[in-house]
Amino acid sequence: MHQYKGRMIIHTGSMFSGKTSSLEKDLKRFSIANYKVMAFKPIVDKRYSHKEIVTHDKISLKAQLVESSSDILKEVEKNSPQVVGIDEVQFLKDKPEEVLKNIEKILSMGITVVIAGLDMDYTAHPFEIVKELMPKADYLNKHHAVCKKCGADAWVSHRKIQSDKRVELGAVEEYEPLCRTCYKEAIRVDKLNKNQEKFI
Repeated sequence: MHQYKGRMIIHTGSMFSGKTSSLEKDLKRFSIANYKVMAFKPIVDKRYSHKEIVTHDKISLKAQLVESSSDILKEVEKNSPQVVGIDEVQFLKDKPEEVLKNIEKILSMGITVVIAGLDMDYTAHPFEIVKELMPKADYLNKHHAVCKKCGADAWVSHRKIQSDKRVELGAVEEYEPLCRTCYKEAIRVDKLNKNQEKFI
C-alpha cells in the first residue's frame, strides 16, 4: 500500500488559492496509480455542478453529494475505497467534534483522506472544523491566492456584496482575495460606505 495509507492531507487557504485544484490533482494521481478513490462535496455547494467537484478554473471531478461526515462514513463503509477526498469541508452540517470523530474512523481503516477547506470566513475568523483538523493533519498545505489590490500573497477572502450571513456561496462576483493590509483597508472603506448609506 502507498506511503499515505491512513494519513490525512489538508489543503487550506483563502478562496481562489488553489485548494480544490490541489485536491483534484491528489485524487487524480491516486486514481492513475489504480487506487480506489471516492470524492465527496457538501450538498449546499451547487455553484458549478451538482454532481462534481469543480475548481474555479473549471476542472471537474465526479463526487457524491453529502450533508454530513456521517454520510461520508456510511458510503466509505459500504464501498471500501482506499482514498477519500472531501471538498469544502467547512460546509458539512455536523459539529466539528463529529466530523473529527468520523474522519478518525476512516483513517483507522487505513484509508487516505484528502481534504480541502477554507481556513477563515469573510470576517477573518477561522472555520471551526478546519481549525480543529489542521493540527491533526499528517500533511498540511497552506495555499495563497494573489491579492487583487497589490499582488502580494492573499490572506483572506473579502466579501464584496452586502450580507451578514457567515456562509454566502459565490465566486469572483462576490469575493476577492486580499492580503492582510489590503483587507483591513477594504473593511475600513466598507464601514465608511455603510455609515454613509444611513444618511441617504
